[in-house]
Formats: sequence, structure tokens, C-alpha cells
Amino acid sequence: MVVEHKSYARVGFLGNPSDVYFGRAMSFSLANFWASVQLRPSDQLLIQPHPTHDLVSFQSIHHLVHRLDTEGYYGGVRLLMAICKVFYKHCQEKNIELNKGNFTLSYDTNIPRQTGLSGSSAIVCAALNCLLDFYNVRHLIKVEIRPNLILNAEKELGIVAGLQDRVVQVYGGLVYMDFSRENMDKLGHGIYMPMDVNLLPPLFLIYAENPSDSGKVHSTVRQRWLDGDEFIISSMNEVAGLAEKGKTVLLEKNYKELVNIMNRNFDLRRQMFGDKALGALNIKMVEVARSVGAAAKFTGSGGAVVAFCPEGPSQVSLLESACKEAGFTLQKISVVPSFLSEEESKSLITY
Repeated sequence: MVVEHKSYARVGFLGNPSDVYFGRAMSFSLANFWASVQLRPSDQLLIQPHPTHDLVSFQSIHHLVHRLDTEGYYGGVRLLMAICKVFYKHCQEKNIELNKGNFTLSYDTNIPRQTGLSGSSAIVCAALNCLLDFYNVRHLIKVEIRPNLILNAEKELGIVAGLQDRVVQVYGGLVYMDFSRENMDKLGHGIYMPMDVNLLPPLFLIYAENPSDSGKVHSTVRQRWLDGDEFIISSMNEVAGLAEKGKTVLLEKNYKELVNIMNRNFDLRRQMFGDKALGALNIKMVEVARSVGAAAKFTGSGGAVVAFCPEGPSQVSLLESACKEAGFTLQKISVVPSFLSEEESKSLITY
């Protein structure tokens, strides 16, 4: 039986990047972009390279170098291999018996590269879902644990990231997450609360065609946090608090206050990381949105921005014009509903 799953890009809406620092966050699944993985039974286990993303044949050396400069060295094959390894070892550790049989894994994606929309983890998440169904062990691996497996696969490859992206890609919809040290130490994961996607106001995605690398932004701040830097610790705590405030604001549909929370989230990130780390192009996307009065912040670590126009269609028109003039792509955001089954929803640990 052929198994196929999609996993969607995500928007880190509020609280990021405090998820990496025992904080809180709110994210949602972005229907505009996705990755899909297909698993077909086969005689041998085969990880199939993508004809575009795992390119090994080039027209010339100029083509090769241009490709590496714009796309980087890595496609999705390593991601598929890593999740197979992590999944297998987890099952061994938990005495979960896997049926015999081999398969061929292939993937496709339309998530723009290096836009901070979690394109890599989307591929890993879709592959994990295929493995869960192929081996018929979905009921044996709790939904709260699955984001950890995805993150562990990426850690195998040296990818720097937090849990929030993987949580929302497993859960779907809009999710509020608490990564407090107490929860992480006691449970091995955070406490995750799915929310009604209809609480979100109309939102817009801004991204650049040639964005910065989203994987290098956390480094210096994390070391300062580990060293006990008071400014970083207090700022990160405030960022985490914005997610909690955002949850209340959405439940009350107080969208005027949402503007302040979104803007403050970005301003704190900028103060902690500095303009050089964030990158001029990324900062410009936020400034273009703010120039027309829209609230704006990064969706992740850079490469794309989520914007909210509290004044409605007239302000959206101004944002469209400003983005076009600056050379940025603007899309209205569509949110994916929750993926959880009724049984999975009932099994969740709640506040």
C-alpha cells in the first residue's frame, strides 16, 4: 500500500524564539506552502533523490556554483535518512516491534528555501507520518513525542532549531505552547494547547526571493543566555510573556492590542540579536510593513514576515503597493485546521 502525507509550512506567530529558552510560543500551520512524502513498498529500502532539490547534474560549472550559492549544498535526502534512523532507534528503545518490509521514500516541496517557514522540518514531519502508518505504530507513539523525534532527526544533521515548529507541524492549526523548564524536565516535552484558527484576524506573508539563511541567527544570543546575561534573560522572558498575552488577546479578539504585541516581539528580537545578525533585507521587510501602519514580525529567524493590517482593506492595498515597490512577495495567509484525530485530542496533557 502506498502511503503519502503532507506537512505544511508554519508561521511562528508570537513568542519566538523563546521556545529554545524554556519560554512560550504560538504558531500556526500555513496552507500556502507544504512538503509531501510518499512511501511505496519495495524490495530494497531506497531514499529517492528529488530531481530538482537534490540535483547532481549541471549544465556547467557556472550552473553548479550558482546553484550552490542560491540553494545551498543540501536537499531532502539527508532529512529522510535521518528520520528513518531516529524513528528506528526510538522504536528499539521503547520495545516497539516493527513489521518486516522495505520501502522507497520520495518527497516534493514548494516551501521557499531559507524563508524561516520550516521547510526542512516539514519534509521530516511528512516522512515520520508515512513511517507511523507503514509500520502501523501511530497509536504507540504519543502525539506529544512526535515533535521531539522530528527535532532529533534535524539535530543529527546539525540543524539549529526549537520545538515549536515541529509541534505545530504535527498538530496543525493554531497551537499555544509552554516549554517551561519544569514541563520539559518532568515530561520531556512542553504542554501544547490547540486553539481555534478562527480567532486569528486576516494575516499576510511577506518574503524575499533571495532571503538570508535562517539557521545561523540563534548562535551568539544562546551563548549569552547560557552565560547568564541579564539583558538576554529578561528580554527572552518578556518575549515568552508576549505569547501568553497573545493567547488572551486572541480569545478576547482584542486585535488592537495584537498590533502592539506583534511589534514588541520583533523589537525585542532586534535588541537581542542586533541588526547585523538579523540582516538588512529581513529588517527591511518589517520596515516596509510598518511604513503603512501594519504590525509585522519574523515568522521564524528571518527570510519571511507575518503582517497584520488592523485598518482593513485600504491598509492592505497600501501594503501591496509598498511590497511591490520594494521587490517583496506578498500573499494572504491561509491557515490549516488541526490534524489531530478525536482520540489524539482527548489524549493530550492539558493545563
